[in-house]
Amino acid sequence: MDQPLDNKRLLIGQINGLFGVQGWVKIFSHAHPRKNILSYQPWHIKVNGAWTTLEIVKGRVQAKTIVAQLKNVNDREVARDYIGTELYIEKSQLPKLPEGEYYWDELTGLEVVNCQGIVLGEIAYMVDTGSNKVMVVSAGTESSSSKDNKEHWVPYIEPFLISIDMDKRQILVDWDENF
Repeated sequence: MDQPLDNKRLLIGQINGLFGVQGWVKIFSHAHPRKNILSYQPWHIKVNGAWTTLEIVKGRVQAKTIVAQLKNVNDREVARDYIGTELYIEKSQLPKLPEGEYYWDELTGLEVVNCQGIVLGEIAYMVDTGSNKVMVVSAGTESSSSKDNKEHWVPYIEPFLISIDMDKRQILVDWDENF
């Protein structure tokens, strides 16, 4: 199988346990809502350094987790070998978002600059606090003005978020460099 570049895939979940005796597994999902992980097929997994696919026969929400039956896995002991396996999808499997909306993965690595032109750093990752989303900006990168490894937790909402320029790979924020 020809291996696409890793930047074409997104980590979407992980097999984290067994469910029942017929080879079903429990899934930790990074999708939002969680059950959406079942709508992306096939999943991609890395086995001995090579990418392969994993198909879902059935899947559902079970209490607070997601469970799935994998193709050709009908035994609990075979399913046990998959525990800890990270599940990926290709970015091309994601639905196209409306203009001006972005997947978190697209925002990761963008340079963040405040209104005074000070580079705060790059988005290391995003966090959903429940009330809003937050950009975790790591300073100490080559492009940042600050070299002290400071993190800025900038809300991903107006009035703090001013603009996103994907061509320049830059986000303009109204955020004091000392926050």
